[in-house]
Amino acid sequence: MPQSLDAWLDRIGRQHPQSIALGLERVGEVAARLGLGRPARRVVTVGGTNGKGSTVAFVEAIARAAGHRVGAYTSPHLLRYNERVRIDGADVGDADLVAAFEAVEAARGDTPLTYFEYGTLAALWLFERAELDLAVLEVGLGGRLDAVNLVDPDVAVITTVDLDHAEWLGEDREAVGAEKAGIIRAWKPVVLGERDPPSSVLRRAYALGASAIRAQCDFFVDSDPDGGWRWREPGYEVALPDPALAAPVQRENAAAAIAALRALDLALPDAALAAGLRAAVVPGRLQCVRHGDATFVLDVAHNPQAARELARWLAASADQGAVRAVFAALADKDIAGILAPLAGQVVRWHLAGLGGDTPRGLDAASLRARKVGVLPADAVETAPDVATALAAARATAAPGERILVFGSFYTVAAALHALEAEVPSR
Repeated sequence: MPQSLDAWLDRIGRQHPQSIALGLERVGEVAARLGLGRPARRVVTVGGTNGKGSTVAFVEAIARAAGHRVGAYTSPHLLRYNERVRIDGADVGDADLVAAFEAVEAARGDTPLTYFEYGTLAALWLFERAELDLAVLEVGLGGRLDAVNLVDPDVAVITTVDLDHAEWLGEDREAVGAEKAGIIRAWKPVVLGERDPPSSVLRRAYALGASAIRAQCDFFVDSDPDGGWRWREPGYEVALPDPALAAPVQRENAAAAIAALRALDLALPDAALAAGLRAAVVPGRLQCVRHGDATFVLDVAHNPQAARELARWLAASADQGAVRAVFAALADKDIAGILAPLAGQVVRWHLAGLGGDTPRGLDAASLRARKVGVLPADAVETAPDVATALAAARATAAPGERILVFGSFYTVAAALHALEAEVPSR
């Protein structure tokens, strides 16, 4: 058996012939052999196309500020696998993860598990032993057939529904919504972070007798003319500071998190709401890094909806300097749909290959071919990898320009690794 976490991650990455294999039968069998019970006294499961990680962070930070012991499971990670499993605000250590993987392996027998399924079972095993008040679980892909859906949540959250992973989830919002709605449970609340969710989501909630708590219908986000904003529902409202996480959409994510916690009927002093908004931090979500004389903005936006939100933020922050972009993406993404919202806000594009980082990555030549008609040819150059593109962007950036790095978790991770290795300054 492997002794180190890295060896275990290599092992579980090679164990299943497919990187994605949706379905609950195999992982459910192993969970039963593990004897898994509830991961915490209360559970919130967060699904959706975008905003899941931020919403998990808000739920976790607010609940902890209110004095509750919280576990959070998210994916993917940026720099270290340990980021995926947090207990009481701290990433779980290598030794604990290894012990969890050993337990899963002992129960697995000859049942094949994917990398994500291994990780989900390991996280649930660790949470069950941590005596948690609350577990916050982020869906990996879809919802209905995702391994996280083994657990019956007390409250489900569906942040947004848009097109992504079409080969798995469907070609339109109604089909995607039907998959996301698989995390809803009978007679349990579901928080819907969009004003206008797909009818497939609403039908599922109504069919199950689940109480649908809808943004801008059952709870409201109001700008405060004196600064900050107000969260409001009938009979209760509270003035709040803006979240530490940037981007206009983070108010909506924070609002959904507050609605979920209130649906749990937890003790939540107003001061805890404000403290949690200030404390919640998620790497790679409009993360600004000052490195030498350059300012980098790192964002994991990897689908058209996320790109539109990123474009909104760039427009609102145009006075902070012109933008040149480093972009790399996975082959299964809607490249044109991601680039189009940002095309008019970027002065120079550095397209990078991801082929060496993941089998699903686009190489630079293929990426350039797929941007045809979206970006002007004279504003584009290519590089074999993110580190090389980052160095080129930095070397040619004019004083005051910002360097935006986006397109996938792999893109942001590669950039962070390159910056840690001291990208040469001009």
